[in-house]
Amino acid sequence: MLSQAVCNMSRKLAQLWNLGFQAKHSLPDLPYDYCALEPHINVPIMQLHHSKHHIAYVNNLNATKEKYKEALAKADIKTWVALQPTLKFIGGGHINQTIFWTNLSLNGGRELKGDLIPLLGIDAWKHAYFLQYKHVRPDYPKAVRNVINWETANERYMTCKK
Repeated sequence: MLSQAVCNMSRKLAQLWNLGFQAKHSLPDLPYDYCALEPHINVPIMQLHHSKHHIAYVNNLNATKEKYKEALAKADIKTWVALQPTLKFIGGGHINQTIFWTNLSLNGGRELKGDLIPLLGIDAWKHAYFLQYKHVRPDYPKAVRNVINWETANERYMTCKK
């Protein structure tokens, strides 16, 4: 009885998968060149962060989704459940990195007026700053303030305020 229920649930999940979860993820193009944020974020950091770090999230997300799909097709609940934390972590990393790129702008850094509470995040892991700022981590957030895309933060704020 339980195995029949598991098989039925697995079939339903596989159908849901076919409704849209199959799409391959890809590395988003940046809305600016790697050199656009200098001197605040230099080219080597941008190249490493975008073309190595973020692409690793994309590739691992696609590979994990393929394993997840195979587990669903086989009704392999143990594998299916075991992959969920990885899928969440890697998927979340890809989403966070994608949002991060929109949080930066070569026209950023202006002072804000009004009641904006920025809805943005910066990446403060070592890969995001170490090549340029070394062990002086506090200098990185100070520099990033100069390239924050406040227009995007304001759009998010206004959307949430509605």
